[in-house]
Amino acid sequence: MRKTFKARHLTMIALGGSIGTGLFLASGGAIASSGPGGALLAYTAVGIMVYFLMTSLGELATYLPDSGSFSTYGTRFVSPAFGFAIGWNFWYNWAVTIAAELSAATVIIKYWFPDSPSILWSLLFLLLMFGLNFLSARGYGESEYWFAIIKIITVIVFLTVGVLMIFGILGGKAVGFGNFQLGGSSFHGGFFAFVGVFMAAGFSFQGTELVGVAAGESENPRRNVPLAIRRVFWRILIFYIFAILVIGLLIPYTNPDLLRSGIDDIGVSPFTIVFNKAGLAIAASVMNAVILSSVLSAGNSGMYASTRVLYAMAKDGMAPRALGRLNRRGVPVGALLVTTAVGMLAFLASFFGDGAVYNWLLNASGMCGFINWLGIAVCHYRFRRAFVKQGHSLEELPYRARWFPFGPLFALVLCLIAVFGQNLGAFTGGSIDWYGILVSYISLPLFLLIWFGYRWFRKSRIVPLDQCDLSTHPE
Repeated sequence: MRKTFKARHLTMIALGGSIGTGLFLASGGAIASSGPGGALLAYTAVGIMVYFLMTSLGELATYLPDSGSFSTYGTRFVSPAFGFAIGWNFWYNWAVTIAAELSAATVIIKYWFPDSPSILWSLLFLLLMFGLNFLSARGYGESEYWFAIIKIITVIVFLTVGVLMIFGILGGKAVGFGNFQLGGSSFHGGFFAFVGVFMAAGFSFQGTELVGVAAGESENPRRNVPLAIRRVFWRILIFYIFAILVIGLLIPYTNPDLLRSGIDDIGVSPFTIVFNKAGLAIAASVMNAVILSSVLSAGNSGMYASTRVLYAMAKDGMAPRALGRLNRRGVPVGALLVTTAVGMLAFLASFFGDGAVYNWLLNASGMCGFINWLGIAVCHYRFRRAFVKQGHSLEELPYRARWFPFGPLFALVLCLIAVFGQNLGAFTGGSIDWYGILVSYISLPLFLLIWFGYRWFRKSRIVPLDQCDLSTHPE
């Protein structure tokens, strides 16, 4: 594959993958559910976990840059069965994300065109994503660069306006910390509410791992990947923490609009509420456009990432060989066509209601992201142990993750909490919500079925540490 991504592309791919509807919309519900203090704590905890995961992925991706990162690392450092399962899990996660984001886009566009058919917009947006990815990896990288720029500018403007309002320079008198300590505490809703916000925060940060896939097409991954990780993490954490702090200070967490913020009502996005308070009359239209660009960015990233991983699995014999072919521009067209076909699930939005289909797809794929993160932690832990076991010096690593082994183990524990706490509310009501359990947890038994099924069928076993393949050039 062609090496086309520069450091700026990797930086914006990671930034763009993590700043989106989770910040622009879900942050309002997080504050309403757990209070501003609970939301800050949850997002900070997830941010620390993501930091450790990013450094783990950085160590793997700089040593072995490969577009099939998750599948390749799982196969080499855990077992072929684990690599097979984690690869298909990653592909499914991002392929379904295409459909989910297209469904969301059809809802958002109806803000301006309420009577237009969903199927038309789904088709147009799908063709746009396909075209950007069909041109070349550079086409995806450039489009994602500008999508990310739009989101970053929006967040910076929001933070600037928010700070001016907090100190009374805009919007009247200074608000102080009254809303933050409403009711005598900045925490609200108890333990289960906090766990729910933790889940939402985890989903919001998903996408940062795409830099591992893009490393396989980077001009100089040993320089660009660590640079992107250092640039991205602190910016993301600052954006999220400061945004939630601003929202918590300016909007009481008892405001019912925060719970209603979603793709079907951009007018109650916490960003829109703050901009309206500042007297910006066109806030709703502007935020609608920004959120539309965010969901298209997420779908665009999903198409790129799932296509590359499917291509890599085909090269390794874990997917049909025909999907492992490149055209003259270095694009795996077969894998792209298959992934695009899955994206056509978004057309269901025209038949079953836009918001309902979006939420179902979102919930069904939500756990897959946490499983991917678990895979990163496990692969890095075993890679480092194998590296030392086989007599290598840590000085040989082009990028070394700090805090090993605490980092990957800490991330592993939090990911397990996220996986099993995905929908605790389904177990704690007056009766068990079996449908909610099915939607929330279906990805876990499917992953285990694929893992152990492949292990049984191919007689795959855990690779001993002294036999892990540490060659730096994928076969």
